[in-house]
Amino acid sequence: MKRLALIRLLSIVNALICLLMLPSLVTAIVLREFFMLHSFIIPLLIGLIPAVPVFLFISKEPISLRQKEGFLLVFLTWILASIMGSLPYYFSPMGLSVYDAFFESACGFATTGATTLSDIEIMPRSLLLWRSMSHWAGGMGIIVLTVALMPLLGVGGFQLLKAETTGPEKEKLMPKMTETAKILWGVYCVFTIVLALLYRLGGMDWFDAVCHSFTVIATGGVSTKNNGFAFYNSPFIDWVTVIFMLLGALNFSIYYRILRGKIRELSSNTEARAYFFIFLIASLAITFVLLPQYDSFTEALRIGSFQVVSILSTAGTVRADFTAWPSLAQGILFCLMFIGGCSGSTAGGIKVIRHAVFFKQAVNELRRILYPQGVFSIRLNKKVGRKDVVYGVAAFVFFYFIIVAVTTLVTAASGYGIFSSFSIALSLTGNIGTGFGMAGPQYNYSGFPHYLKLFYSLVMITGRLELWTVLVLFTPEYWKR
Repeated sequence: MKRLALIRLLSIVNALICLLMLPSLVTAIVLREFFMLHSFIIPLLIGLIPAVPVFLFISKEPISLRQKEGFLLVFLTWILASIMGSLPYYFSPMGLSVYDAFFESACGFATTGATTLSDIEIMPRSLLLWRSMSHWAGGMGIIVLTVALMPLLGVGGFQLLKAETTGPEKEKLMPKMTETAKILWGVYCVFTIVLALLYRLGGMDWFDAVCHSFTVIATGGVSTKNNGFAFYNSPFIDWVTVIFMLLGALNFSIYYRILRGKIRELSSNTEARAYFFIFLIASLAITFVLLPQYDSFTEALRIGSFQVVSILSTAGTVRADFTAWPSLAQGILFCLMFIGGCSGSTAGGIKVIRHAVFFKQAVNELRRILYPQGVFSIRLNKKVGRKDVVYGVAAFVFFYFIIVAVTTLVTAASGYGIFSSFSIALSLTGNIGTGFGMAGPQYNYSGFPHYLKLFYSLVMITGRLELWTVLVLFTPEYWKR
């Protein structure tokens, strides 16, 4: 019965992923890109036809998922999404191999700004829309969307959200998980619409405005232009992008509380305060370093803060070739690759809250040396934090750097320099997409071996799912009854 339930759930989720291709199919028809129709019709048929008998004939009894089954379902969902999402690339006239298509799809759903494409502007617009749509769907999460729109699943949604959402602690905003998911997606959609309107006001055409709004709020980082946001050379567009990258990397539950009138939640939130503090300090530091290279303080501040929030939020959007900046500016950006955005956001990385926990625990250890008999606890959001949170954070960071180390060694074994290998590992594990060396703004992943692209795809998905959801599946204890 559990296997049948799993098949039913995966079939419905698969159908939902395919339905996300409908806007791209409509775009291909409207723009007369008839050569792209089969690229979307084939995946739609593959996803929707099997879902009909599965949905009709497999029992629809309510399913009570344990956390154990939730991990497996979420992992399989993201693998399935990456496979189905690769079909429009593979069947398109772009000539992408199976490996390149899967890498592009995994980058999209994992909201990683990496790519194997050298010339973005020759791509069909319908495929560009799908590229942006996959980032948007992956930003808030496929499972969150499923729980919000498909209460007919009859499944314990909290176990699914726990396996997919980011951060050391998970919380419900409402008693029912479907209501929580709807609130999160509601805020997400409002931000997307507002951002698209602002981009249109700033001079983008409607297509570019929509595509960029999808990827920026999802902290995905891809663009419809080869030069990214530098193509527009607009201070207004740059500042709007900075603001919404900041918003996308902030815990979305804070927005719900602000809407409920709890505005002080933002100022009392430990992670939010640390996040904005890091952004401000890093932006000002890079601005002063860049002053000799730019005409004014405001221009240096705009370009510097853009690149700071791009790396910090793991959007990976490139506004300037930062590898040509002074060493100190590059060093600051490199350090930001170790941080990431906030928990419960669309951002990747280690997350600010984990660094805050480590910092507070380190301060307590110093106090314990001075006062051996003292009792010290970390405080998060002006409340005493649980001791097991520190243990969980320590374990997460340990495994995070194990994955970074393994990815570095695998890349280095393929003949790439150690610094490039390390930068690639940080970039992909943290879902950033850009970095230094061979991961820099002037390079892409088209020339990497096929086996590395498959391995990198798994690394990106693992990073997006906060490690545990994937790593637990490789333990013998998981498969014991």
